[in-house]
Formats: sequence, structure tokens, C-alpha cells
Amino acid sequence: MALVTNLGFPRIGARREWKFALEAYWRGDSNADELAATARALRLRHWQLQRDAGADVVPCNDFSAYDHVLDAAWLVDAIPARYRALADRDATAGYFALARGLQRDGIDLPALEMTKWFDTNYHYLVPELEAGQTFRLRGDKPVAAFLDARAAGFAARPVLLGPVSFLLLAKSVDGSDRLAHVDALAAVYAELLAQLAAAGADWVQIDEPCLVLDLDAAARDAYRRAYARFDGMQRPKLMLATYFGALADNLDLAQSLPVDGLHVDLVRAPQQLGDVLDTLPVSRVLSLGLVDGRNVWRGDLDAALTAARRAEQRVGSARLQLAASCSLLHVPIDAALETAMSPHIAAWLAFAAQKVQELRIVADALAGDPSAEAALIQARTARARRALSPLVKRADVAAALDAADSLPPRRATPHAQRRIVQQRLLQLPAFPTTTIGSFPQTAEIRDARARHRAGKLSDADYDAFLAAQTETCVRLQEDLGLDVLVHGEFERNDMVEYFGEQLAGFAFSRHGWVQSYGSRCVKPPIIYGDVQRPAPMTVRWSHYAQSLTERPMKGMLTGPVTVLQWSFVRDDQPRATTCRQIALALREEVNDLQAAGIRVIQIDEPALREGLPLRRRDWQHYLDWAVDCFRLTTSGVADTTQIHTHMCYSEFNDIMPAIAAMDADVISIETSRSRMELLDAFVRFAYPNDIGPGVYDIHSPRIPDTAEMLALLHKAVAVLPRERLWINPDCGLKTRGWPETRRALEAMVAAARVLREAA
Repeated sequence: MALVTNLGFPRIGARREWKFALEAYWRGDSNADELAATARALRLRHWQLQRDAGADVVPCNDFSAYDHVLDAAWLVDAIPARYRALADRDATAGYFALARGLQRDGIDLPALEMTKWFDTNYHYLVPELEAGQTFRLRGDKPVAAFLDARAAGFAARPVLLGPVSFLLLAKSVDGSDRLAHVDALAAVYAELLAQLAAAGADWVQIDEPCLVLDLDAAARDAYRRAYARFDGMQRPKLMLATYFGALADNLDLAQSLPVDGLHVDLVRAPQQLGDVLDTLPVSRVLSLGLVDGRNVWRGDLDAALTAARRAEQRVGSARLQLAASCSLLHVPIDAALETAMSPHIAAWLAFAAQKVQELRIVADALAGDPSAEAALIQARTARARRALSPLVKRADVAAALDAADSLPPRRATPHAQRRIVQQRLLQLPAFPTTTIGSFPQTAEIRDARARHRAGKLSDADYDAFLAAQTETCVRLQEDLGLDVLVHGEFERNDMVEYFGEQLAGFAFSRHGWVQSYGSRCVKPPIIYGDVQRPAPMTVRWSHYAQSLTERPMKGMLTGPVTVLQWSFVRDDQPRATTCRQIALALREEVNDLQAAGIRVIQIDEPALREGLPLRRRDWQHYLDWAVDCFRLTTSGVADTTQIHTHMCYSEFNDIMPAIAAMDADVISIETSRSRMELLDAFVRFAYPNDIGPGVYDIHSPRIPDTAEMLALLHKAVAVLPRERLWINPDCGLKTRGWPETRRALEAMVAAARVLREAA
């Protein structure tokens, strides 16, 4: 009988228990032993949940205190020299210093660079490598996780990030070849595999998601060299896990590696099954990724069963495993908790627990279990009802999309001319200062929002509270000397959820949390139907904030691509169509902000790069419609309205023409963790519009001083025209506290003044 397995499970807990445990530890309200106890309790609970849902084998070592790539770097001792003394003295403090930075007791360590995990909204810490890099095993986390699972009575399979993907996801800090380390790193992995074998592990899942990317000859050779090191040794069987796309031209490479099993993603790439079956070596186990590990809709179990039967006919049930397409890290834990959602929409959903249940249904049906038929009928009925539901399609939205073809596709006046009229109106100084949008969301603000939602705080009292918070924020920015202000976004719970709550076609969960990075969790909206804006969403608070000051006030919007990427998107129409619907809704909002007297409007698109397909051949189609949607949002404004956009934690080199084609008057980008390295792409491309490189990392509690910010700005001034430089943080300040925010912004404004005086 085919086994039901799973590549990974969400870490945070159904009610974000891990988030709260981490933050308590960071505040000093708990100790390392208490943190470890919470982690173990969550692991045990999640293993039990998966087994109850029907998993025959559960993953272990998929749990991470912060990030699984950081865990891999720590495991092989790829720790930069600046952290090593602390890591050797206090492992927990050293680990979190790599993740968040540390500034206390004479220690001043910035965090590692952070970027997006493939084309998801999960962020990973980027390992640093250099010439002469050495590796050794540090600790025994994978072995300990396996022993813990076995002692608790679970059949478990340890999960490792593969050595070649680790190297390809890392960065070289000195320009040396990352792949030159493959032999040394593979030797350490071989030692770890031997330890897992000695501990009794039968199988190890070794993730190599980079096998679905475009690989050059050097990367292909690295795969051969690394896995040759594992051939013939005493080790567990290896399940080579690939996901997020098709193996395509890397299929022969994957099939040639000396492993015992291969996992393939049949959700993103169902067309690859035939080629995989035709090339699968005799006796190799095949793991089929049959349900979507990245979205929340109930799966097409009939299609999954058809694929499973096709594979079973070729390889037999003993060589077949059924799994989700990828780790379930990217979806919430349990849809059964969503009792407050519309039952019509809730019936269409499957979170992590339900996805394991779906795999159990397929496995039982494949084995001929008659009881599976009722479950298949139920799944078939739910999908049919969703397809026919009047909640999904709207004729007026379809008509608006057709009419949008006659709208101007972009702003008519070139940026160079717009810049002149905008400066005449705004009268900004050299090196204008601003922030990215949000200000600290304190416990007081969260409590007021929760009481208002629960009916314990009246609309009038909540509005008065928000007005007071907004005015305090505006006065603080004036006192600090910022040039372009923001209203602080105190009325907003999340930069995507806030808009989704006011747009038709969106649904919201109570417990649909997923991890973005570390303790940062988001609750993505669920786009189930056509999108439309019933009423203005942001005009009221932007207009109120502008009435408090003579300085320019930015209207703050989340762009159409980011709303799309950071939601669970309907899978019954092309993503481009859904994005265009969102763009039309936001276009109305932009025009209303302008009519209300808002002269600067920021439309954030941090997810533009994230949405880029993994294979280069697919890039242009995506970039064309993504850029078109941004320009549709902005093309109705006057030349005097200054359009900003913001992007963060992405590599920009390959998409600079698309970024320029967006034609924002000002772009702000995250650059502090990379020490302005990300600015190089804009310099090489000769980006023509204004740019604000971030001068401090808001995702770390560490506060840089003016001198440190000036050092970064001098790098920018050396390569970009002064008249086109803005000064800003890396990102919004929502997650920070007021004291650190004030100190950091004081240092930032002081840096701007130094530059102005030197000009």
C-alpha cells in the first residue's frame, strides 16, 4: 500500500504559540529551557495531528526556532567570524544574533541578510561563505529530533536542506565560488547521515529545491560530486525532494544521483509525471506531490487519484508515496478552527491538517478501500458547488475589466518633466527624508482594535482613539524634522488584510496564520471571487492626517501584485486576471486620494520580485502583466502627484527593466543588511527615477547611529546623483517599539542634515 508522508509542517502553532514564546524569550520574560519546552510541546502536538489525519510517516527536524536555512548554516558551522565568540559562549544568543542582530553589553552585531524563499512570502537568512571556508557538525539537532519522535512513538523521517541547494542559496562575501565548497560540505553531510543511520533512521528527506531552477554546468557538476560522496556508504535511504516546479531539463540529473527516492511536485508541474515515470530507475521509490502545499483550496482528489493510479501501474504500490507538493509550512494548520467563516466558503478550504487527510483519502481509494468513496464524493461535491457559486463571478467586474482596455496604459508625461513640477509644488530639500508607512503597533493599539472588533469599544470611541494616535504620530514626525510624513497606519491590522477586508471577493480566517520570518506571522486574505471596491478605503485617514500639517502627507496603499502574492488566490482563473481586478479597485482609490488633496501616494510592491517564475523562460509573461497592473493603478493621476513604490528583501538585478517600466517617481528599497549591495543593480542599470536606499534594518531591534547611516549614504552618494536620493528606513516600523523608533529616526534625520551641509 502507498505510504502517506509529508515534507514539512507549520511551526508556529494553531494559535501562534511559537511566536509568543519567542517574543517572551527575547523580552527576557522566559529562559532558554522554557523556550525549548514550548518547542518540544509543539513538535509533539504537530506529529500527533499529522498521524491523526492519516500520515504513516511524519517529518522531523522540520521545526525551526527561526529559519530552517539558518539551522542548516548553524548545523555545519557556517558561522561568520563576527558571531563566533558569542555562538561559542552562548549558543542560543548566538543563533538569534545571526537572525536578528544584537546590541547589548558592549556587543553590536547586525543580522544576516534576509531574502525570499524562492517565489514564496517566506523569508530565509542568507548564509555567508568565503574562500577557505571550513565546515564541521555543530550540535545534533537532526538526530535529537529523530530520537525524540521515535521515543514518542512516531514513525519519522528527518528533513535536511540539501548541500547543493544550501550553497546556491548562500552568498559569497569575498567573491569566491560558493560551489568550490561542495566537497568539504558533502563530507560533513556524510558524517551526519552516518549518525542518523546509527540512531536508527531508515529514511532521510534531503531537500534540493534548486533542482527546479535553471542550472549551469557548474551547479550540475556540484550535484554529481556531492551525491557521489553518499554513494556506497552506510547511511539511511535518501528521499530527494524537489518542489515549486518541474525538474524539466534537470530530470536526467536528478534521476542519475545515487538516492533511493524522488519526490516531484505534481501541483505546479503535473505534466512531468510521464517523463518521471519513463526515467525512474528500477527500485527507486517515487513520492508524488498531489495536493497543493501553498494554497488553501480543497484539492481535486479525482485528478490526484488518477495520477496515483498511473504511477502505481508503473512502479507498484510498495514503491509509491503520497505527499503534498511541498512542505505545508506555507499554509495554516487547521481549517476546522474557522467556525466564524461563512460555511459556504469554509467548505471549500483545506489547511495543513485537511491536506494530510486528503492524501489519506487518495491512498485508501488507491488501495481499494470502499470507505474512501464517500469522502471522494464529498470532495467532488464541494468543488462543484464552489465552481457554480454566485459568490465567485460578478458581471459588473467582468464589464469593468473589458472597459479598462480603453484606459491609458501609463502616465503620459516622462518622469524628468514630472519631477520638475512635483518639486515646484512640494518644495522638498536635498536628500528628503521619509518613512515607509507604518509606525509602531503597540499593545495599546492592538488591544483597542480587539475591543472594537468584539463590540467592547464603540465606533466613536475607537475613531477618537485612532485620531489621537495619528495626531501624535504626525507631531512626532514634525518634531523629528522628517520632510514627507505618513499617518502611521494605526487603523490597519496588516498591509494586505486591511485592504482585503474592504474589497469584495475576499474572505478572512480567524486562525489562518502563516510564518513570514522568525516570529513574524501573517494571516493572508483568501480571494474566492471577483474583486471590486465598494467604497473608499484609505481616504478618510490620509485626509485627516494631511489636515494636521503643512508638510506633504503620503497616502499609503499596497500594490496589486503584492495584494495578489500575499493572499491565498483563487485557482479557477489566471492570476493575471485577478491581479487586474485588484488594480482597477486600487486605481479608484488612487484617484480618490488625489481628489482629496494628497500630493504624494505610495503604492508598495515588495512582492513584485517574489512573484517572478522560477524559470527564466516564463519571466517576461509575468513581468508584462505585473507591470501593466501597477501602471493601470497609477496612470490616472496628474503630473503633480508624486507616486512612490517600495520593495524589500529581493534581488533586483534581473528585473531592472521591469522596475523602470513601472515608472514610479520614487522607489524605496531595502539595502542596509546588504550594506548597499542591492543598490548596485540600480547603478548598473542607470535607473532614471528617484531612489531611497534604506539606511537601517527595521527587522532587528538593533539601533544604528548617525555615523553608521552616513557610511551607507556615502556609498550611495558615490554612485547616484545627489538630487535623486531620498533617505528612509528599510521598511515599515510596525514591529518596532516607540523608543527605538524615535532614536533611529533622530539618527536618520541627523545623517540627512550632515549630507545637506556638506553639499
